[in-house]
Amino acid sequence: MIVSANQPYFFPYPGFFYKAHRSDIFVILDNVQFPRRTTWTTRNRFKNHQGSLWMTVPVKKKGLGLQKISAVKICHGGKWEKKHLESLKNAYAKAPYLKDHLNFLEELFSTTFEKLIDLNLKIIRHLMKHLQIDTEVMLLSELDIKERGNRLLIEICKRLGATQFLSQSAAIKYLDADRFTKAGIQIADLKPPSPVYPQLWGSFIHNLSALDLILNCGLKAHDIMIAG
Repeated sequence: MIVSANQPYFFPYPGFFYKAHRSDIFVILDNVQFPRRTTWTTRNRFKNHQGSLWMTVPVKKKGLGLQKISAVKICHGGKWEKKHLESLKNAYAKAPYLKDHLNFLEELFSTTFEKLIDLNLKIIRHLMKHLQIDTEVMLLSELDIKERGNRLLIEICKRLGATQFLSQSAAIKYLDADRFTKAGIQIADLKPPSPVYPQLWGSFIHNLSALDLILNCGLKAHDIMIAG
């Protein structure tokens, strides 16, 4: 059995979903520490007439110290939800498959999510469905594992009966290969393809949110994602 794990990104890029596609079980690391610096859990890139369009979800951090991702609360006010929705509608007005996802986007940005994890999981599940990925998804919080670092990942594999842990090449250097081997777990090297596909607004930009791929390519997005 192959297991992989990832923090719950905001509108993740295609490589996030390729990892899920290559796994038997994909574990969302909701119970790990929220990064104190810039993080993909709160921001991602789309595309408009100016090029990369960054969107960020404001969250409550001041005076809260270290937080688990699952505990992070969203800041409401400033009408950022309305601004994000309008930005996406304007950027993708001519995208051939916007109409298939407009109701989802309107509902998403009209819902007052208390926690970041709930917003991100709703997005992830929607994108997985439309990328035709049927991999089982579990939350780390469902496994009730208290370990950290390499021990956390090894314990996840043990609990789920995995013999392989799928890790992107850039992250393998942070893994203790000997410790995994002693636990009977093989580290599998993942190199996600960087798909090229029809985009709006001029020159192609790699690794935007997977929403860009879906809005431009519809049902073809799955095959494009895995072929690169």
